[in-house]
Amino acid sequence: MLSIAVAVLAVLLGFFILRDLRNDTSIAAPESAPAEEATQETTAETIPVETTAAPVVLTAFKVQIANASGVSGSAGLLTTEMQGKGYIVQPAINKSEITPKQTATVVYYLLGSEAAATQVAKELGGVAILPMPTPIPTETGSLGEASVLVLLGTDIAGKPLSILSGGAAAPAATVPPAVITSTTTG
Repeated sequence: MLSIAVAVLAVLLGFFILRDLRNDTSIAAPESAPAEEATQETTAETIPVETTAAPVVLTAFKVQIANASGVSGSAGLLTTEMQGKGYIVQPAINKSEITPKQTATVVYYLLGSEAAATQVAKELGGVAILPMPTPIPTETGSLGEASVLVLLGTDIAGKPLSILSGGAAAPAATVPPAVITSTTTG
């Protein structure tokens, strides 16, 4: 019961952090100077700002890996490696019959699990993340208890995680540059 409460709290916290990052795109410049200071010069300088999202608790969500690569055993191998990294991963399955073979791996997420999906995508070397499609592209048509689905493509099938996360890391989350205004008397 405690783990469920922690999982819900982690998901909600991740949601609010991501929402705040999206809504806070820049720092507003101060209002115009009073009339007596009208002779001052204003210089604007941009400074890039990097942010780091709060860490996601790996045991707060479950992952389902579905083989869409056609490479036999690759989903099972990735499942084992993800478990070794501390993720809760359900037994590997295959893509649905109507889902075509995938060349690019995609991490899909259910509503409220975007932060978890972002963590998984980063672990896989920065693959794309998308909301869960309908119907769910697994052979069973469901995720069981998982909230994140890795639809494994040929791009990373059979490759060890150490190569994926070390060699092609995902770009850090960035916020557009803040404008910092300074005044000097001329």
